[in-house]
Amino acid sequence: MELLNGRPEDITGRLPREIRAYDLLDELGIAYQRTDHERTDTMEACNEVDGILGVVICKNLFLCNRQKTAFYLLMMPGGKKFKTKELSAQINSSRLSFAEPEDMLKYLDIEPGSVSIMGLMNDKDHAVQLLIDEDVLKDEYLGCHPCVNTSSLKMRTDDVIQKFLPAVGHDYKTVHLVGED
Repeated sequence: MELLNGRPEDITGRLPREIRAYDLLDELGIAYQRTDHERTDTMEACNEVDGILGVVICKNLFLCNRQKTAFYLLMMPGGKKFKTKELSAQINSSRLSFAEPEDMLKYLDIEPGSVSIMGLMNDKDHAVQLLIDEDVLKDEYLGCHPCVNTSSLKMRTDDVIQKFLPAVGHDYKTVHLVGED
């Protein structure tokens, strides 16, 4: 694995959703570095990629309420534990659970293991509310997948907040997660 600047030169075998992510970042003038790797289905697998990127990849959780009437994308530091009760109180939504893979595809055009803020570019109806742990916002850079978990990106946090989110018509709510029992 190595750290590369920008999009791949050869896009053979890459999924359209990944290429659309690069297209949008390039269109918005957002600089990014990329590394390609084997599938990263767990945070442990992401830790190896973190070393290459020089930044911790965010833990991204796709959640919903029990009625499946509200969907949330939560970005939090990879090392923090997720406690449903802690988040539920802050967003006034009880009975949070992980959304189904079908919902990930429907709203974000992403499959399990590839959940990323980049998926919001596919949420044209703005059905998903973005929640960002305050600690993610403190870092100069963030790491995420370009809608597939065989590549990872490093971008300036400010570029994501000030350029990417307005371009895809999303805002965010800052949450405070401690991750302790």
